[in-house]
Amino acid sequence: MRRLSREWVRIGWSLRYYHTFTWLGRPILQLPEDLMRIQEVAVSIRPDVIIETGIFDGGSLLFYASLCETLGHGRVIGIDIEIREGTRHALRDHPLAGRIEMHEGNSVLPETVASVASRIRPGETVMIMLDSHHSQEHVAAELEAYAPLVSPGSCIVAADGIMRDLADVPGGETVWATDNPSVAALSFASRHPEFELRPPQWRTNVSQLGSNVTYWPDAWLWRRTLNLDS
Repeated sequence: MRRLSREWVRIGWSLRYYHTFTWLGRPILQLPEDLMRIQEVAVSIRPDVIIETGIFDGGSLLFYASLCETLGHGRVIGIDIEIREGTRHALRDHPLAGRIEMHEGNSVLPETVASVASRIRPGETVMIMLDSHHSQEHVAAELEAYAPLVSPGSCIVAADGIMRDLADVPGGETVWATDNPSVAALSFASRHPEFELRPPQWRTNVSQLGSNVTYWPDAWLWRRTLNLDS
């Protein structure tokens, strides 16, 4: 299963399979299984705020906003270095617009981080998705900048570590074998004992499988609920 899944993901990526989906009318560049898994996590955490770096065409912001709407509370904050006018207008005119905030700017600049942090109210539960520029350097900077906002028991996810398995497929780049979000997440976990790197626990499982098809290997960093400094 693992071998077949890896090759299916590699071939599907090279054929741009992930470009074939929309959510509520907007393109969403994610593997459906990853969306199902993060839905399960959101149901468990019930976040008040979901922060996402990288907006693209807005489908993922609408996905998270629809989870908040279904759960009956919460909002999403999307950050992108450039928000295209068509995307901005589509999100502002959407029925879920009341659950969406957008910030245009480089996600790792101090003023961007400060602006996002100022929108979080005391006591709110925060979950974070990192899905902007996928170089190790940039993801590492995002992890350092946004991890302090993650609530105990919640998580920050460094998406698209699958790049490490795509270095030799059509459209891939050889540098991806060592320059990818998973490398940044693994390094971050080794230096931050307040976080644990592990996939989400499946809410139900009657099979013998212990891993799933994903674009997000070594991505899930969970903030521990105990104070390790005490």
